Amino acid sequence: MKLELDMFFLYGSTILPELILIFGLLIILIIDLTFSKKNTTWLYLISLTSLLISIIILLFQYKTDPIISFFGSFETDSFNRIFRSFIAFCSILCIPLSIEYIKCTKMPIPEFLIFILTATVGGMILCGANDLVTIFVSLECLSLCSYLLCGYTKRDIRSNEAAIKYLLIGGTSSSILAYGFSWLYGLSGGETNIEKIVNGLLKAQMYNASGTFITFICILVGLGFKLSIVPFHQWTPDIYEGSPTPVVAFLSVTSKIAGLALAARIFNILFAFSPNEWKIILEILAILSMILGNLVAITQTSMKRMLAYSSISQIGYIIIGLIIGDLKGYTSMTIYVFFYIFMNLGTFASIILFSLRTGTDNIRDYAGLYIKDPLLSFSLTLCLLSLGGLPPLTGFFGKLYLFWCGWQSGFYLLVFIGLITSVISLYYYLKIIKLILKKKNNEMNPYIQAYIIASPTFFSKNPVEFVMIFCALGSTFLGIVINPIFYFFQDNLSLSVFFIN
Repeated sequence: MKLELDMFFLYGSTILPELILIFGLLIILIIDLTFSKKNTTWLYLISLTSLLISIIILLFQYKTDPIISFFGSFETDSFNRIFRSFIAFCSILCIPLSIEYIKCTKMPIPEFLIFILTATVGGMILCGANDLVTIFVSLECLSLCSYLLCGYTKRDIRSNEAAIKYLLIGGTSSSILAYGFSWLYGLSGGETNIEKIVNGLLKAQMYNASGTFITFICILVGLGFKLSIVPFHQWTPDIYEGSPTPVVAFLSVTSKIAGLALAARIFNILFAFSPNEWKIILEILAILSMILGNLVAITQTSMKRMLAYSSISQIGYIIIGLIIGDLKGYTSMTIYVFFYIFMNLGTFASIILFSLRTGTDNIRDYAGLYIKDPLLSFSLTLCLLSLGGLPPLTGFFGKLYLFWCGWQSGFYLLVFIGLITSVISLYYYLKIIKLILKKKNNEMNPYIQAYIIASPTFFSKNPVEFVMIFCALGSTFLGIVINPIFYFFQDNLSLSVFFIN
């Protein structure tokens, strides 16, 4: 009895952050079903508190040893704890971004918060999933909530179209991934646990079989769609443009973080016996993503579509750390993902604020914005320049560490392409900044003429401005303390299962 109780507490502690979130969303569900008139402040407070408690628990667990629980289906180590805390942190920032938007669109609040928290739980479990069934179920938990969130503004035709496209393409990619998993199950002799699959492949000498290559291609295609890597990126611009902007902000970071954590686990454990093959293929995809994402972004007229192609190029930079594959590579990747959260969500916060006050997201309508709203203009400028990697902003130091680790590991072409495409990205970011700071043909466009700043106090009245300023500060000054951040992540990642041996 004592042993069973000890095992219960041990297993419970591994998924305690997720249990807190499930408890929070159940409270919101009960309040929604029980009370006809609901205090929306309490609903936001419950969701934000549960997310904050989850992050605090994960911070206290950072330097604990890896634990395999639930009969090998879930593994917690320092790597996935960091990525789970990233996902929860993104949700904390995205919920305030949606408050004003929900008021304007008159969307039901409880369901929105439940979908956000459920998607967060799915993403966090996916980071530590150690079993094919657990991986697929948690991935679908994240994906299904994403589809529902994309079509949340039911009266908007573009939102409905985006949801249908996302559902069809997401379902196709999940089918391909499941097909790859079925090959793994058969080749390993009927195993679903990742470590047991590896042992089964080695025992049956199937690691060089053609079936293993088919498995790799299917898994790569499935993950490529989730991460928006070229050539699996076609859905991204349409989904970004049609979905509600706070939802796009949430999906643009959480799906990438969860997908990266899953990719790291699969490639470093399942395909550890053939690292050269998958690294070459990933290197080609990273180069294509950086080139195509940045070149097509130049031609865009919508801010959301421009950010869609920008995110495609950003995932190309991020997977450089995955390709490097050693401790420094993973540390530089983790740092850049952390910085990317601030840069990307800060940009989206600025776009949400502008669209709420003007009703447009066309790039040309930003002309002369600095005259009416210097705060928004300055914040958006800092976040865009940081995304481009301009020194001495945060994004520059993130790319510097990433490219330096890639150069030391011998990936010279990858780093060279990364540097060239970073310069290209600065071109279209600076084009937007020039438009913001200068009136077009010395005439103020009608959107800026009618532009009204609703409230001078941003903390109590406008949470979108608070998130925007917070992210802009992070996009500007986090690079100053990059050395402590680097050593913090490096010390924690050294305890991961990837490097503990």
